[in-house]
Amino acid sequence: MGAKITAQGKTAIFEGVDSLYGAPVYSTDLRAGAALIIAGICANGVTEVYNLEHIDRGYENIEEKFRSIGAKIERIEE
Repeated sequence: MGAKITAQGKTAIFEGVDSLYGAPVYSTDLRAGAALIIAGICANGVTEVYNLEHIDRGYENIEEKFRSIGAKIERIEE
């Protein structure tokens, strides 16, 4: 997505970028999944979030909640 992240031991260092771009991403847990959805909403282009079962366990109808605040988000069943 274009973020500048460097790992140093147990520390992650984030440098700001002008914009993020859409990409396929994989949720590894509940909070990471929610963060990826937010990053995808902010990004230019399309972001596809996979492994939604993590998100679904913690958030009921999350796409409806984001849609209610103006996000362009849809769930595609495969």
